[in-house]
Amino acid sequence: PHSAGRYAHKRFRKAQCPIVERLTNSLMMHGRNNGKKLMAVRIVKHAFEIIHLLTGENPLQVLVTAIINSGPREDSTRIGRAGTVRRQAVDVSPLRRVNQAIWLLCTGAREAAFRNIKTIAECVADELINAAKGSSNSYAIKKKDELER
Repeated sequence: PHSAGRYAHKRFRKAQCPIVERLTNSLMMHGRNNGKKLMAVRIVKHAFEIIHLLTGENPLQVLVTAIINSGPREDSTRIGRAGTVRRQAVDVSPLRRVNQAIWLLCTGAREAAFRNIKTIAECVADELINAAKGSSNSYAIKKKDELER
């Protein structure tokens, strides 16, 4: 999946971008991985193969379920009033839920793979499977519960 940044030109265009490509793009984070899309595509392919081998179901379905499960429904924002700052609970928009879910999944996989024998593809696969199950081993699910508390 490679659209050459065609979805970044207008404001909400990225909502139309294929979800797999959004995942691929957000794997290219942290300076040393910037712009290495081929590497990211390879990681996603391997991860999907691993998911298929481990669960026996469609990896895309696992990805979609993981994103549904790990997008926070509620968040808190800072309301500043007369020098005092208090937190107020707000609902999260659908697009932001998807964005945050993808970001959390990628961050969790990246942290799991850092200083570890496991490859990043294995970590992405694990993170997606755990998030799709809704198990609290997943970084994304833990963070989401933390946000909604």
